[in-house]
Amino acid sequence: MSECPQLISLKQAAEITSLSRTMINRLRAEGRFPKAVPMGEKRIAFVRDEVAEFVRNRILDRDATSC
Repeated sequence: MSECPQLISLKQAAEITSLSRTMINRLRAEGRFPKAVPMGEKRIAFVRDEVAEFVRNRILDRDATSC
């Protein structure tokens, strides 16, 4: 049986990425941040591994452009 993905709050996603909640929402609107998981009428969460992958990709982008 596969392990259930761990969900994190918008606040936790902001802490992990060092981005503000406003910036995360802006990136979401542009389709440049992992999709949110609706948890209720006014509650969303993110898959922790997807947010970690977002951070890894930002690091890879940095390393690819610095020669």
